[in-house]
Amino acid sequence: MNNLTDTNSILEALEEKFDAIKQKTETHLEGLLWSKPITYWDYIQTDALLNLQTQRTVLPDEMVFIMYHQVNELLFKMTLWEIEQLCHTEKPSTSFFTEKLRRISRYFDMLTTSFDIMGDGMEVEQYMKFRNTLTPASGFQSAQYRLIEFASTDLINLIDYRFRATIDRNTPYSHAFEHLYWQAAGKDHQTGEKSYLIQAFEKKYGQEFLRFMEEYNTINIWQKFKQLPDSGQKNPELVKAMRHYDYTVNITWVMGHFNAAKKYIESGQGNGEATGGSDWKKYMLPKYQRRIFFPELWSEEELQNWGENV
Repeated sequence: MNNLTDTNSILEALEEKFDAIKQKTETHLEGLLWSKPITYWDYIQTDALLNLQTQRTVLPDEMVFIMYHQVNELLFKMTLWEIEQLCHTEKPSTSFFTEKLRRISRYFDMLTTSFDIMGDGMEVEQYMKFRNTLTPASGFQSAQYRLIEFASTDLINLIDYRFRATIDRNTPYSHAFEHLYWQAAGKDHQTGEKSYLIQAFEKKYGQEFLRFMEEYNTINIWQKFKQLPDSGQKNPELVKAMRHYDYTVNITWVMGHFNAAKKYIESGQGNGEATGGSDWKKYMLPKYQRRIFFPELWSEEELQNWGENV
């Protein structure tokens, strides 16, 4: 008989569960008598979710913009959920590793293909009006995206290319933080002074970033990969999944974002600047940043041409 359909077995299992935490089984069973049946809307928190969209203008397409970015953040959270499981598993099997990478890649595949929603789903004229109410906020300030980066690769691969020779694994996290690739997009190129965009970002999330950088220093996706036995590191399915994730996050998704932004910013209806005032082209284009999570998995030719043919 299946244990799940055997009432006595279920009760015995419940006794063991609650005994382990010094709880009375009968108390919890009695509580079930008064609990309400679960519904879809309560479980998903539908009402709360659908009340998180607050427009700053009367322009209808602003709602598209808000919801699209909220969907992005939910997918970022799903990605971090999978990364956390992978990176905090002491000795993940090759099959487990591969499955997690495939899940993560599917989330970013979805993000990549979704840019048509924003790129073709808003009137340029409306966007160029409501975007002025967003300044100085920017998608640059997505903290979850930064956490995904920290958890994916060694910190050196996120350092501004100009400073990599001066930074190593012994460099204080606070110093490395000041030389991350995205810092340049929020600083005056002549004075080095930080814009309000990045000042506000760091005030809100700076300490969390430093803690996360330290936490994932030795357990990020690349480090977990290097801890696999040689057979795992040479497993063609896992290598394929690693490369797909790297390329999707750092080229395909970035270019989707870039092309959507370019359509509006260079529409001729504004000043050609990003809402946060960042040097958005040099910040976003892969050929400038050369951000690569797993450089050892790419050939020398592929590394040299990174982001050139997109």
